[in-house]
Amino acid sequence: MLATSCRRRVPAALVVLVIAALAPGAAHAHSGTAPGAPGAKAWWTPADKDGFGTAASLDSKLWHTLEQGELTEVYYPDLGTPSIRDLQLVVTDGRTFADRERDATTHRVELVDDHSLTYRQIDTAKSGAYRIVKTYVTDPARSTLLVDVRVQSLTGRPYQVYALLDPALSNDGNDDSGTTSRGALLAQDTKAGSALIADPAFARTSTGYLDASDGWTDLRDDYSMDWTYRSSPNGNVAQTAQTRLDGVRHRHLQLALGLGGTSRAALANAKTSLKRGFPAVARAYATGWHRYLGSLKARPASAAPYGPEYDVSVMTLAAHEDKTHRGAFIASPTMPWSWGTGFEQPTSGVYHAVWSRDLYQIVTALMAAGDRGAAERALTFLFEHQQKPDGSFWQNTFVDGTPHWTNVQMDEVAFPIVLAWQLGRDDADTYSQHVKPAADYIVANGPKTNQDRWENQDGWSPGTIGAEIAGLVTAADLARRAGASDDAARYEATADDWQRKVESWTATTNGPYSSSAYYLRLTKDANPNDGSTYSIGDSGPSAADERTVVDTSFLELVRLGVKRPDDPTILNSIAVADDRLAVDTPNGRFWHRFDFDGYGEQRNGAPWDSFPPDSQATLGRAWPIFAGERGEYQLASGGSATANLAAMAGAANDGFLIPEQVWDDQPPAGQPGFPPGEGTLSATPLAWSHAQFVRLAWSIEAGHPVEQPTIVACRYVRKC
Repeated sequence: MLATSCRRRVPAALVVLVIAALAPGAAHAHSGTAPGAPGAKAWWTPADKDGFGTAASLDSKLWHTLEQGELTEVYYPDLGTPSIRDLQLVVTDGRTFADRERDATTHRVELVDDHSLTYRQIDTAKSGAYRIVKTYVTDPARSTLLVDVRVQSLTGRPYQVYALLDPALSNDGNDDSGTTSRGALLAQDTKAGSALIADPAFARTSTGYLDASDGWTDLRDDYSMDWTYRSSPNGNVAQTAQTRLDGVRHRHLQLALGLGGTSRAALANAKTSLKRGFPAVARAYATGWHRYLGSLKARPASAAPYGPEYDVSVMTLAAHEDKTHRGAFIASPTMPWSWGTGFEQPTSGVYHAVWSRDLYQIVTALMAAGDRGAAERALTFLFEHQQKPDGSFWQNTFVDGTPHWTNVQMDEVAFPIVLAWQLGRDDADTYSQHVKPAADYIVANGPKTNQDRWENQDGWSPGTIGAEIAGLVTAADLARRAGASDDAARYEATADDWQRKVESWTATTNGPYSSSAYYLRLTKDANPNDGSTYSIGDSGPSAADERTVVDTSFLELVRLGVKRPDDPTILNSIAVADDRLAVDTPNGRFWHRFDFDGYGEQRNGAPWDSFPPDSQATLGRAWPIFAGERGEYQLASGGSATANLAAMAGAANDGFLIPEQVWDDQPPAGQPGFPPGEGTLSATPLAWSHAQFVRLAWSIEAGHPVEQPTIVACRYVRKC
């Protein structure tokens, strides 16, 4: 994962120092400044997290992720800003080997407490020499992560244990400055600082540059810590500390990783938390989550067979909300594939941004679970930070509302209106300042969308049009409550017209998959029979006949109450979609996004390539959310969705986190490490996946889709 180091010119005196330090048997290097600046380019870690946590309090503005046996990205001071890349241990006997635990151990993760986001990693050496057990909690009172560490020698021989820390402050690991001071590893940039300390205190410390003067480069050379640099200014800082652990007599320590506006503030946080001690902090951390779950409805009976999956899903959704910019729920605390490598360097993106569509999915699930306050905050954020003067909404923003991607997706304009209706926001100011501008924008610019919900095509999309119709019908009701009857009549007339025409715009009658009408992913000119072609995008083919590209977004027409579940074109489209997109796995049935999708791993399982050398070098895999969407459809049609809920639960990893995508029946699925029905390297956890699971559980309990706006369904599909 590491790029070739790019070097600056090093002064001659430092060159001599480097040569001396690297020479076999060199004495310990006690230099003021580490050589090799700026170090190798900073990269982020893979996105398939198996642990995600933060305190339930607002005082601790720190979130942590776990993956492959180590601590990965830590976010501070908000959920849009990764500030630590990773922290892992190195074990060595000082003579014959040095192991980084990520590479040299087998990994297992446990949820310590079913009712809090407390995770434990168990890493066992592949050689059988040692075992490392680490438990993580965040101090609810401040921005500190505490790690309880236990190292056991399985051979009876003592080992040396080192901590490797890679800061990446303020979402950029290339411009940090590191120092060591009295047993602390400190780092600083212009906006933030970090501090790592231990109890018992570290024996020795060093701060250097990645792949040049860092601890792993030092230890793998002769299995001994020869370098103790005190300073590493302005580069990709990588820091090392020798612990007091030996796995025999000394098996236990506590690490405190503090974040703050400066390294001094970070150190103060770390010291205070460490003095309080892991047991006390862990109790307070767990209590916060226990209280949150206790404030919600009891777990629905439909979720009982799946252990803690429901509670973890609800807590994970709550943890996706920023603590400074309330109501800003991100899509995922991860940077999958090229988003976290070359595509948006030096800073990361884009999953830890806010989309109104994902936000709607998240908070309708939390509403179903009993957290109405989350939905109220989300709607306020949408109206006050994401809505533009013309009534539309940014494609996505950072958590502070700053626009990131600036296109317009019409479903993202409609869903805030639907949410306002669901929350009963019927005051005159909300209508005139927010609902009316959004509805007017839809009338003036729809039903065509600049982008559908998969964000890479313009045209007439049945799913988007369904959202627009629901937005207009709910806007009409809010308009009448505000005394704007003329607006209400206009919105309803437009919605009715589009409801009648959506099939003729987006369902082909001469496509290759059926002799009867079926819905397409979208059409380019509202003519589903003319064979228009378009480039699929996301590494898919450069030209495809629109009649050959189907997805399941037409189910939005049923979920939102725009079309009956037994509508003949809906039924035929389901048959076509099942034939084209469904895949059966040991965990249940899932569906692909659409025909020829390239948004997923390469054919050999390597990460997605946004610029592949040839068409379909990458493959979009199956998505758990579609199992949930199909389940909501089945409930609307009077059927059962228990198998769909089971499939979603089965897709979760050992940390009960549900991924964006799972391996399917395409290579390399089925090979070791690629089990069908389990998560790929895609964003994990994906908030939308957890939201769909929670909402489906409550829909099963209710016997119908709980999020469906009744006023829309009463207008088009049933008598009320």
